[in-house]
Amino acid sequence: MENTRNFSLKELANSIQGEIYGSDDFFNDENFIGRFTVLNDANKGDIVIRHWINGKGIEIAKGKNISCLITENPKEDALEVAEKLNFPLIVTDKIELANGFALKWTIETYSPNSKNIAITGTNGKSTSSHLIYHILKESNFKVFTNTDSESEFNTLIDPIVSKLISDKINSEGDQDFLVIEISEVQGWLGSLMKNHAGIMANAINPDVGIVTNIALDHIGLVNSIDEVFDEISGFVNALDKGTFVYNGDDELVLKLLDYKNKSVNSFPFSMDKNKNINLYYDNEAIFYNDNLVLNKEELPFQSNHFIQNILTAIATCISLDIPINQISKAIKNYHSLNRRFSKLSDEPLIIDDFAHNPDGIKATIIETSKLVPENGNFYIINAIRGSRGEELNKFNAEAISDVVTDDFHLILSSSNDVVDKLNFVEVNEKNTFLKVLNDKNIDYVHYDELFDALNETYLNSSTEDVILLIGAQGMDPAEELLKKIIK
Repeated sequence: MENTRNFSLKELANSIQGEIYGSDDFFNDENFIGRFTVLNDANKGDIVIRHWINGKGIEIAKGKNISCLITENPKEDALEVAEKLNFPLIVTDKIELANGFALKWTIETYSPNSKNIAITGTNGKSTSSHLIYHILKESNFKVFTNTDSESEFNTLIDPIVSKLISDKINSEGDQDFLVIEISEVQGWLGSLMKNHAGIMANAINPDVGIVTNIALDHIGLVNSIDEVFDEISGFVNALDKGTFVYNGDDELVLKLLDYKNKSVNSFPFSMDKNKNINLYYDNEAIFYNDNLVLNKEELPFQSNHFIQNILTAIATCISLDIPINQISKAIKNYHSLNRRFSKLSDEPLIIDDFAHNPDGIKATIIETSKLVPENGNFYIINAIRGSRGEELNKFNAEAISDVVTDDFHLILSSSNDVVDKLNFVEVNEKNTFLKVLNDKNIDYVHYDELFDALNETYLNSSTEDVILLIGAQGMDPAEELLKKIIK
């Protein structure tokens, strides 16, 4: 994916395996001088990447006087209008190559001197990357991250991160660090973008590459843990400098070492002090080279899967030569992202977490159950995942049934009152979920609307109880609904 500050339209097309329609040069025969961005935000000279475009979109792009437009799916009369208007349109079979090119060019052009961190894995990406971002900010560095509480910007399936980087540097100046989260498995309209994580890691060329863990998610795009492993192995193989930070307790992650280039250093972390790993947690404190880093009481959260996120951040920042005392100080005052084991209430204790795949569901339920006092009840409200297919919902239901006990109160919601059509729970998805629980004799109550599930649970709870909210998009509005209910 070679490129320089200036490149021709033909060089761009060749790099992304695309074919040019309309004009075969940038406007006014100039080299590209703008940004990679989305159509709504585009200005004169920019390049727009869109998954699909029609003739009307070509006319809009022409009117904005952008340099060219790249798409995977020219609809209706797009090609004809491009030819008629002599407008540069590149059609590629792999839009991910275009987004990878955009990201690589943007980093090399706008942020050539930054240290770059790329993170992937099935669980813990957002919390780990946000922790890293927080530590670096607290150490008085300028830092960009694409991690946000709603996970809107971490897919890298459009040029939004390229746009955000260029805009941030234009407004704030050079950044010391870029912390970029990459989905371990990515797709579009049900089709897998093979080696997405590898393409994006190659584009970022990270000084630190991180894998948090490997578990089954994104059912439909991939259908086995082996396929997930294949996608993440491409990420590791794309690293060619710096340090590979990884979870030394995950057997599949350990197998990734076979794909690591010899020029890349290794930095594992562990929850087991007996594994002879330099950075570890021993159930009482975090140690590095047998020196105390943080006591358990000093950690912002103390569940095991979040301590793994803290270890990830510590390993990364040590690799970046951040002093241990600065790392410890920053972690002590860290506040988590929304929906990452967030506390919404004290009495009853209400925990909200984005647990949305089998491993995340199990870990979150197990850890939260430890917070229930002897005389308290444990309520689990789970939002069924909508428009994600029967397989994922089957696996999620099995995960719940594996860890719930007769002492737990399980409440399910289809969240019909708060989700859009892209996240609507279909009848077959709900029936699949419920069948797993019925077959395993798991007691539950199901509500079509999230408000009813939250309201009834809250009204039936006491101050000693614990309520856990889990699920993806169907549980996102829960905090705002609870504010109305509690008020």
